[in-house]
Amino acid sequence: MAEGLRERKKRQTRQLISDMATGLFLERGFDAVTIAEIAEVANVSVNTVYNYFPAKEDLFLDRSKGIVDRLSRYVRARHKGESATAAVLRELREAVENVSPSIGLFDGYGDFMRVVQEAQSLRSRLWAIQQEQLEDLEQTLREVAGAQADDPLPVLVAGQLSLLHSMLMGWIGREIVAGRKAAAVSREALVLIDEMEELLSDKALNYAVRAAE
Repeated sequence: MAEGLRERKKRQTRQLISDMATGLFLERGFDAVTIAEIAEVANVSVNTVYNYFPAKEDLFLDRSKGIVDRLSRYVRARHKGESATAAVLRELREAVENVSPSIGLFDGYGDFMRVVQEAQSLRSRLWAIQQEQLEDLEQTLREVAGAQADDPLPVLVAGQLSLLHSMLMGWIGREIVAGRKAAAVSREALVLIDEMEELLSDKALNYAVRAAE
């Protein structure tokens, strides 16, 4: 269905507010910028800002939904004969090989991470997002594996995959903040994924294999 005029204007307004806010945060730091200042540069009211972004942290981490369900999307799209873990590892390797901005492999990511590191509220929100990702993945694994409510494997496997993802993202962030180029970080990130895979058990590596149809 084609996007209507009202929906397009709302999307454009949301993007404008987000862009203006991000520019201010990168320039002055998260805590130093007020919602009133963001509203002024975006030429909207404070209430309009809050209508699109209920919390100030949402203005900077406005793509968190894509992170929360990322691993679940990988699992649901796994190939026939492929396990949940194999699908996650494959997708992460592809993102790293393609030097994808989706996992922080772009030179400007260092500026983004510096803002996060300097603001306790943003660090807390990132931790909350990671917990949401873990819970979302556990539910997905439970569904695709047909696991019972008292089966501990979904949460155990979800915990390992979520931790692997968080460690990869954290390592990439630290390297980019240190001033390294994304292409160089990408090459070493592939080695890191291989090393983390070696630490996983066969039970985790072969969990929730998609049946051939």
